[in-house]
Amino acid sequence: MTDALYRSDAYLRDCDAVVTRVTEDGVELDRTVFYPLGGGQAGDAGWVVLADGTRLRVADARKSRRDDATPDDTLHLLDPAEDWRGRLVPGTPLRAEIDWERRLRHMRFHTATHLLCAVVRQLVDGCSITQDYARLDFAMTDPLDKAQVQEGLDRLIAGAHPVAAEWITDEQLRDSPQLVKSMSVHPPLGFGRVRLLRVQDVDLQACGGTHVGNTREIGAVRVSRIEKKSARTRRVVLAFDSPPAAAIHP
Repeated sequence: MTDALYRSDAYLRDCDAVVTRVTEDGVELDRTVFYPLGGGQAGDAGWVVLADGTRLRVADARKSRRDDATPDDTLHLLDPAEDWRGRLVPGTPLRAEIDWERRLRHMRFHTATHLLCAVVRQLVDGCSITQDYARLDFAMTDPLDKAQVQEGLDRLIAGAHPVAAEWITDEQLRDSPQLVKSMSVHPPLGFGRVRLLRVQDVDLQACGGTHVGNTREIGAVRVSRIEKKSARTRRVVLAFDSPPAAAIHP
């Protein structure tokens, strides 16, 4: 089983690891800082660095497809244009290093979508979080006022609310269905515990993604558009126009 270090500290940029499995597309490691595609959030990219200093590009990270895989097991997809086959075998030590600028944008966007859930209090019926934009599709028929949504986000970001993860059991989640705010993405059950993301005094919901440690770190986020996606869905798209404010978390 992969030790998913990003679960407890999203600010980790690299870690020492050992190859545990090799596939046609990449490698699995005993521990990793790479977040795999899931929950609407794009997977991390970056590098694995060998003992001799060779840097091999990780183009993407995905959840492992083994029959016995856990939610934390990650397949690091290596650049097919690079000559990595034969150099990586089970037992190979290396350093896993994420593309930090890409990850930080994911973290800022993902936390911003949780604030958006506090502004637009409707169930989510689709989401996408990338380094270029974030979008949430809300299951609703009423129109949304763009200026009001923007004002709500600005207020919550400026409020400098602490953001932290906590854990509950599968049974506790079943007893608290309001903690699942997405109709399209559901937390994995059957592994004993479920991760929650709490934005203090703002939002609490099941989430396995990576986040900043304080809403102020999101920086200026813009509601780039709101559109009627279907008769029962309203889509809100967020974008960044400037770099983030100085990080509060080290």
